[in-house]
Amino acid sequence: MAKNIPPGLLRRMDAYWRAANYLSVGQIYLYDNPLLKKPLTLKHVKPRLLGHWGTTPGLNFIYTHLNRVIKQHDLNVVYVTGPGHGGPGLVANAYLEGTYSEVYPGIGQDEDGLRRLFKQFSFPGGIPSHVEPETPGSIHEGGEL
Repeated sequence: MAKNIPPGLLRRMDAYWRAANYLSVGQIYLYDNPLLKKPLTLKHVKPRLLGHWGTTPGLNFIYTHLNRVIKQHDLNVVYVTGPGHGGPGLVANAYLEGTYSEVYPGIGQDEDGLRRLFKQFSFPGGIPSHVEPETPGSIHEGGEL
């Protein structure tokens, strides 16, 4: 097994991880302005925030490295996470991979889809702040704390 990750792959993994983190933060905080094309104002921020940022970068980090190991060794893997509010990370990764948009075509991989992804998270009529069976790749309800 190689002891080092090639620099090009490491840069791509870092970019993926940062994108997953941004998508996660956007779900928790942003109501609008998903690409920050306008100066950020209070009207762009959700009035009630749910979802734990603290768990999310770690979940995204593991997801990123699992993807590398799965591809490198052609593995069959199940990523088991604990219950709680880590939903934004797993939704972000499903979105980045394209799975989320396949299952929910109304959440496309464009600016409008990104706006919808952010707005629906932990918002009335949207999705919960935790992973649920409707989250692509999930097999169990995460549950509210």
